[in-house]
Amino acid sequence: MPKSSVHQVPVSSLPGSLPSINMPLDTDPKLVASSIPLNLEGLNESNLAQEALWRDSFALTGTLRTLYSPACIIPVWREVCNRRSPTSFELKIQSANIVRIGELASWVDAPFTFKTASTPRTTCSGIFSLVPASSGTWKIWVIRTILEQLDGENDVDKLRACEQPFNRTMSTLNANCTANGEDNPSSFDVVIVGGGQAGLSVAGRMKALDISYVVMEKNQEVGDNWKLRYGSARLHTIRQYSHLPFNRTFPSHYQEWLTKDDLAQGYKDWVKTYNINIWLSTRLLCGKWDHTSRRWTLQVQRDGSHHEISSSYVILAVGAGGQIAVMPDYPDRDHFKGTVLHSAEYTDPSSFKEKNGIVVGTANTAHDVAEDMLVAGLASVTMVQRSPTYVLPYEYYQRVQELLYNENVSTDYADRMSFSNPLSISRLLALTCLHAAAREEPERFDALEASGFKLERYGDITHYIYERMGGHYMDVGASKKIADGLIKIKTDALPVRYTPNGLKFEDGEELPADLIVFATGFERSMTRVVRQFFGEDVAQQVNDFWGVDEEGELIGAFKPNGHPGLWYHGGTLGHARYCSRFIALSIRAMLNESPIPVYGRNGYDDPFNV
Repeated sequence: MPKSSVHQVPVSSLPGSLPSINMPLDTDPKLVASSIPLNLEGLNESNLAQEALWRDSFALTGTLRTLYSPACIIPVWREVCNRRSPTSFELKIQSANIVRIGELASWVDAPFTFKTASTPRTTCSGIFSLVPASSGTWKIWVIRTILEQLDGENDVDKLRACEQPFNRTMSTLNANCTANGEDNPSSFDVVIVGGGQAGLSVAGRMKALDISYVVMEKNQEVGDNWKLRYGSARLHTIRQYSHLPFNRTFPSHYQEWLTKDDLAQGYKDWVKTYNINIWLSTRLLCGKWDHTSRRWTLQVQRDGSHHEISSSYVILAVGAGGQIAVMPDYPDRDHFKGTVLHSAEYTDPSSFKEKNGIVVGTANTAHDVAEDMLVAGLASVTMVQRSPTYVLPYEYYQRVQELLYNENVSTDYADRMSFSNPLSISRLLALTCLHAAAREEPERFDALEASGFKLERYGDITHYIYERMGGHYMDVGASKKIADGLIKIKTDALPVRYTPNGLKFEDGEELPADLIVFATGFERSMTRVVRQFFGEDVAQQVNDFWGVDEEGELIGAFKPNGHPGLWYHGGTLGHARYCSRFIALSIRAMLNESPIPVYGRNGYDDPFNV
């Protein structure tokens, strides 16, 4: 079956706007919520604001969809309601609240719950965001609907901790934390390739739903995907945002900005707590899909030995492009007397003390490496900047994240509020808050520009995360070192070739170097990975991974993607944790032979509905 035609678009092109309303302080949100006489099946265009949006997370469409304007929303709404038969609608009037974005925008959020009566029966939640209309009535500006649970199944958001210690050689474990008795099981419902945040998250969800699974991790220990990185590697997002499912993986004794060692330890503890079935030192070599049995036959290398296993589903959680490094190929490298590394190979610059270092790139990793070189005592550290860089001070982002991700709010609730919104609305909220913070201290950015750094001070963080998958810098201290001249910056010309003692640039300047680190990112094509593992036929059936489509939904990620047995999982730490639940719920429904109907762009006959 050919893949659906999905085109990537700029996030800036997505429809949507914030309501330009500042509601009076005495507005009663409970009274507002009680004024809308609604049931789900009776929703019509008169209930919606002119600029209305609807974001569905598997509740009614069986996938991730965003629809814009009453004229587009209502026909689809009626069709999916007719198919899924929503019932037991309950508006949670006592939980209604006012959301205020400074003095610029405000609205009333009214939560609700409902069930679906058709097979598979489900429990769902949602939020109506309400704004006043000129007629004095209230209209729905945003609808969010979220699949919560499959009725009759375990809770996908809960998993009992196991008393049994983790054993890296143990075979498959069931939800009661007992081994299945096989030393080398060969058949699973699900094989998860990759044991990082995404792979572990979806594994935990599988176990919660009694789905047989195994995680295949190429490294020797849980957490090595972080542990083996360069010495100063750390997260640039807050601790409370960084947990795995089911618990606060990084409690208060962890520092706010988690290091690579913190992450590795947290992952190990979590795997031990929930006795996750993970095969370490294991690589997927290749696989073949059987259309008749609807199962994969997979060739695997485990601890140096060859094994053949089978599964109904494979989830690729290997990072975009399988973490294949991208590195410019300048001439005369063989003439260079020093050391050249990609950041993926870089670990510790201490042996280069009092020597010269160059970092090519100016995103998060490049800044980390440059700071690392400075601390290690290199005589000079120069960053080579190839294009303007969005610099986002960590405290700006911290203030925004801490509104939801904190000790007083459950991670489950924070995720629903963060990831259920239409992307265009989340983007506008981020731009409003982050740009306002940047305008309050222009001198910080003026000093950085004065050093020669090409700065994008009012950047679009949604663009960098959802389109580029990085490329910005979350400033945790390196910007001041650049502004103070401790880290030098080369922005006026690009490298053209190596010399015996460094790099030569277009303007004729030669920078001396003993160590050159290319922080130039990784290949982004997931179809290349699919082709490598499963061949051209399968690669032709699936879309690539990441970037957003015309609806503002991530391409390929977390949802049916053209092949009946293949899923992609990854993204930010929050995506990995939250969206893993939808993959697990969908697969559980399919294993029960009652799949959630998928309403794609061409209705129920969409190629995604496989």
